[in-house]
Formats: sequence, C-alpha cells, structure tokens
Amino acid sequence: MKLTGASNGAGAAADAKVTGIVAGMAVGAYSIDDLAVLRHGAMPAVFAGIRAPSTLGTFLRSFTHGHALQLHAVHRRFLAELAAHTPLLPGAGEKAFIDVDSTHKRVYSRTEQGAEYGRFKGIRTLHPLLATICTPHSRPVIAAVRMRRGKAADSRGAPRFVSEALATAREAGCTGTRVLRADSQFYNAGVIAACRRADVRFSITTGINPSVKRAVLGIPDEAWRHIEYPTALPDPVTGELVSDAEVAEIPRLHRVREPCEGGAGHRPADRPSSPRPG
Repeated sequence: MKLTGASNGAGAAADAKVTGIVAGMAVGAYSIDDLAVLRHGAMPAVFAGIRAPSTLGTFLRSFTHGHALQLHAVHRRFLAELAAHTPLLPGAGEKAFIDVDSTHKRVYSRTEQGAEYGRFKGIRTLHPLLATICTPHSRPVIAAVRMRRGKAADSRGAPRFVSEALATAREAGCTGTRVLRADSQFYNAGVIAACRRADVRFSITTGINPSVKRAVLGIPDEAWRHIEYPTALPDPVTGELVSDAEVAEIPRLHRVREPCEGGAGHRPADRPSSPRPG
C-alpha cells in the first residue's frame, strides 16, 4: 500500500500505520492515545512495525480528502478479493441488496473535524453516509463510507456515493439482480439516474407531496396488490390487523388495512410500537 502526497515523512510506512490504526479500533481504541493498546504485553514481539500513538496521530493529521479516497480504493479492492476467495456474499450471483443510509456519531471534542450541531439539538455529531451489501444468505458488509459535516443533508453527494457503492458491489461478485434500498432522504433525480446507469433495481421511499399524492390516487384499484401477513391479529379496539416487526432491533408494529372491494389492497404503514393490549 502506498499513500501519495503526505508531507514531512508522515506518509512513510503507510501500510503498517493504517493496519495498526484498524487493529487498534478493532480492540476498542477510541482516541489516538488509546492506540497504545497495540504496545501492551508481548505485542511488539509478535508483530513487527508497531508505531507509537503519537506517530499514528501525526499520520492521521496529515490526511487530505485525496488520501481518504486512496484508502477507499484500497478498501474496494480488498473487499473484491475477499469476496472472491471466501464465502463472504453467498448467492451474490443471483441476488444482492445494496443499502444506503446515513448515521450520526456523537463526539465531545470541539476540534473534531467535521463535527457540528446538526439534527440533534445541543449535540455535536459526525454525519457519515454508509453503504452495505448483503444477500438473502449473508450478513451485511460495508461497501463504502463517506464522511460529511454534521449539518449536511443526507442527499448531499449521494449520487456519486451511490455510484461508488454499486460499482463496489459488482466488483465483489454481485452480478445477478441488484436492488438498491434507501429512505426518502435519498430520493432525488441524481440517485435514480445512478441506479439506471448501473442497470440496478431500486426501492426508495418517497416523501409525500402533491405530485406523489396525485400519482398514488391515479393508480387503478386492480393494480394494487394485497400483502399477506399470516401472523397478523386484529386490534381489539380498532379492528385493524397488527403484525409484529423488528427494525434495527427496535420492536415496531405494522398496521395492515383490509383489502378494498374488488380485491385491491393497501401497503402497510410503519408506525412506532406500543404495547399490544392483552
């Protein structure tokens, strides 16, 4: 591995420094000083090239956006090779899902680069975009990460990020049906165009606005499909069918409407959970 463009010798032995930082993070290091965990016990006798935390800190502080993109390229190649030599994504040749979302990570330092007060009042956060790949038979693996400022909208830079994630999926052996899944924050022309260029199907939530309402109301009854929920039970108060679900380990309830006359059905509305009566 070679990172070009670092100054004052900070980029020397980048392979040892990058792997050292990743190893430190894997064992729980949160700060530069925490990377001293790599020098505990007999670690230096087992692994060559362990650097001091101060050296690793100088290395990280020398990074520019270009260096981050170089690491992204290394990650993409590594993921492709790993998928080619291990059963990382079984069934990727038939079907794969690429999920794109954003997240917030609370930080406490006022000097943390990119951290700002964003969506959460009084809380300083980082705001990365994440893309994962999975198949019906595998757990998700990280395909791409892109850091933005804490106040950045989810859609900022999303088309290019989605293009990169879709390319990574193909390089990792996802050559069958590929489906991009995202929430309404990623519903824009650039993201849709990126999916079409890559010949990828997509399932993206849309926000409610007058044009969307008109489009939904214009769908004929016979075009709706009824969704079966075998375990759904009627709510004793409202009579609506209620089906348990779990999203990100958070219990939720799906309210399911009965089919309309003529056999038409309604999509479920996802609502926060509440204790089921009885």
